[in-house]
Amino acid sequence: MPVNFWYETGAAAESSSGINWATIIFIAGMMVMVEGMAKAGFFQWLCMTIAKLVRFKTIPIFITFMVMSAVLAMFIDSITVILFLAAVTVELAQLLKFNPVPVILAEIFCANLGGSATMCGDPPNIIIGTSLGYSFWDFLGNTGLIAGISLIVVVIYFYLVFRKELVSDTKMNITDISKYTYRIENKKSFTASCVIFAMAVALLVTHAQTGLTVATIGLFITVITLITAGKDAFELLKKVDYKTLLFFIGLFVVVGGLEQTGILEIIAEFIGKISGGNMHLMIAIILWISGIASAFIDNIPFAATMIPIIKNLSLTESVGLPILAWTLVMGTDIGGSATPIGASANVVGTSVAAKEGHPISWARYCKAMVPATLIVLVISMVCIWCRYL
Repeated sequence: MPVNFWYETGAAAESSSGINWATIIFIAGMMVMVEGMAKAGFFQWLCMTIAKLVRFKTIPIFITFMVMSAVLAMFIDSITVILFLAAVTVELAQLLKFNPVPVILAEIFCANLGGSATMCGDPPNIIIGTSLGYSFWDFLGNTGLIAGISLIVVVIYFYLVFRKELVSDTKMNITDISKYTYRIENKKSFTASCVIFAMAVALLVTHAQTGLTVATIGLFITVITLITAGKDAFELLKKVDYKTLLFFIGLFVVVGGLEQTGILEIIAEFIGKISGGNMHLMIAIILWISGIASAFIDNIPFAATMIPIIKNLSLTESVGLPILAWTLVMGTDIGGSATPIGASANVVGTSVAAKEGHPISWARYCKAMVPATLIVLVISMVCIWCRYL
């Protein structure tokens, strides 16, 4: 592999054809790291510690878990975030006698929203970032700002919608609270996982300055995690979701084939023709098509397919590529929240709830999530219009 693959010696290459191995290696590395953190009990400890800090009061738990879901999803895959948050939420709901469904729904939405803020937050962002050469700070300074504004509005929205359902008759006194402290079984492993996570964040935040590519960061994190895992290293490797990695590889091949046939160029010309060169309309078309499509088909293949389309649009319509990229990020990441099948985190969250005896119907899900999705898409469109046009 060329030196540029591991270390950026110049401008990042903007290539979407063929398999993006940097994305594959990075995602695999984060998967290994997250498995190590889960085994060490990091997520369980974090959730129970925060619940204890707010003295096991339902509404404060609801709000803090929403914010925690968004913040964690900025650095960790939203699937993992929801997997552990939903499980702890059900546990707390049984303890405090409240309905966990509203909390899980809010956590799912906030995880998808938080994932839109950074390059490593959601798989579509990783694909867009590595294909177009954008850094962690590029995302944070653009989509991160939109996500931050949207999070404030979304927290208020979900509070107004669900506050009556979150009333709990259970009162926890100081003695009760002291009983529910999560016990860390292996402090050495826990400390190691925290240090590795901090290193991963630091490397991602500074990779534009250090020149280290996401492939290098992913490989480094994998090696360090496996070394510190010792005899459990093989177990961590077994838990990696290889089916998802193979899916990504196949996806890049398909998108590369579509690009070679010229179909994606035709689609780009069609969008340019409909918008008539009007940037406001072009952004609205990309944002809402991405949002609606991602509500019903997985946002990962959609984002990968759209990358060469926005590149062609940028060239033919003389539009800044970053503007179209941030529009695509917000459309795909947020639109996927609207339905139970729009994003992987949605499927995981509803599955955990159903497994614990709290099934969430399509009607129940969409009634709460579709308005939230529409609100954030409107906020995104207005923010992009006001800031870039």
